[in-house]
Amino acid sequence: MDPLHLSTSRDDETVTVTVAGELDIATTELLRGHLLELLREAGRGRRDVSLVIEVGRLSFIDAAGLGILVSVRNQAVRQRTPVRLANVPPAMERLLRITGLDDHLTADGDGGPSR
Repeated sequence: MDPLHLSTSRDDETVTVTVAGELDIATTELLRGHLLELLREAGRGRRDVSLVIEVGRLSFIDAAGLGILVSVRNQAVRQRTPVRLANVPPAMERLLRITGLDDHLTADGDGGPSR
C-alpha cells in the first residue's frame, strides 16, 4: 500500500494540489479535508482562484476516492471556484469514462472544458 502524499503549490491565480499514492477509503478524509480547506481559503479571497488537482502520480483510486473528488467539485461549483483534474493517468481516465464522471471531473468548476 502506497501512503497518500499531498503537496500544494500556489501562483497568482491557481492552487495546485499534487496527489500521489493510493486514494482509497483509508485516505480519503486526508484529501477531502485538505481540499475543502483550500476551497474555504479561495472563497475568502478577493481575487479569482482556481483549484487544480494533479493526479498523475496517483497509483490507485477506489469508489470512496471518486466520491471525495465529486464532493469537492460540487462544493467548488457552489462557491464558483473553478476546479479540475490534471494529468489524469489512462487507467483513471477509463474509470472516469466508465462511471460517467469524466465530464464532471475534468471540466472547470464553471462547467467549461478544461482540456
